[in-house]
Parts: sequence; C-alpha cells; structure tokens
Amino acid sequence: MKAEDIKNLHKAYIAGISLGDGNLSNPNGRATRLRITCDSKYPKLIEEIKNSLRIVFPKNKVSEIKRKNCIDISVYSNSLEELLGWKCGSKHAQSATIPHKILYDKILLTSCVKGLIQTDGSIYTDRGYEMINFTNKTKILAYDVYNSIIKLGFSPQVREVVFDGNTKYIVRLSKDVQRFKNEIGFWKE
Repeated sequence: MKAEDIKNLHKAYIAGISLGDGNLSNPNGRATRLRITCDSKYPKLIEEIKNSLRIVFPKNKVSEIKRKNCIDISVYSNSLEELLGWKCGSKHAQSATIPHKILYDKILLTSCVKGLIQTDGSIYTDRGYEMINFTNKTKILAYDVYNSIIKLGFSPQVREVVFDGNTKYIVRLSKDVQRFKNEIGFWKE
C-alpha cells in the first residue's frame, strides 16, 4: 500500500474518532485545535489515536492532557476543518457527518466506521448474543452510520429514543457481530 493510501486511511479513522469524541476550537485565534477526549481505561486506543494524528500531521505536536478518568489528545492545524467537514463549534448544531469522500470509498468507510464505533459505540451481550451499538444525538450522523454499515455488508437496525425531551439515535448490529469486528478491525482496549 502506498504511503498516501495509508495516510488516507488514518485521515478517515481520525474523521470517525473526531465525529464521536472530538471537538474543534480556535482558542488562540491562529490555528484550529482538535481535541479528542478518551476514557483513560483504554490506553491502547489512546495510543492508536495519537499514532494516527502523528501520521496525518507529522510536523505538528500531538499533546496529551490527563484529567480525572480521561485524557484529552490534541493537535493544532488549519487543515482540520477541511479534513473533517465541519467547523469550530457544536458538531450537533452543524449536523456534522461522515465526509462524502469517505462515504463513497469502502476502504476509507471501514476505517471511519471503526473510529465511530470505538468512540460512540459499545459492545455488550444480550441473552447470550454479542451486540454492537452506536449512539449519537445527531440524526444525520446516526443514519449515515446505519447506511455505512449496510454498505459494508451488514444488517443493522436504527431507532430513535426520546428521554427528557432529548432524542438520541441508536444503531444496533445484532447479526454477524464477530465478522463485523474482524472486517473493520474493531477492538476497544
């Protein structure tokens, strides 16, 4: 695989991770900052995120700030908004979703979905069967994830849940979960 292809895979992964647990800001008025917040109980995931950021932004410093039970990973770059497809501020208010160039490339889509599931997803057992959930409050993103999982050859379900006047969207995969995990390279450690 060419170096540019590898870099594009990492860009797609970062897009997924960022849509899940990232935010964009411009605190110094000069450069956009991507901050990804991770639970500190996932050290392998934290290292993978930092590694991907270093590959995509080799000349930029990737920082880590430890907080109680979590770690913020950040990088500054004026190309972040273009890469991710949304701007500084609320992702939900902007209806941020998977960038089109990723949606139409199955290899990039696989990498992006992996990042989305690693952040806003969970694996659990229900009546002895392994399940995967993706939960988000942005409708367009939830339906893009739903349609992306279908494009990857699986049969998810999606439902809307209203709690205290807030709607969240849950995409659930209950069939072929192990095959899905194998094909997207999913793990959460």
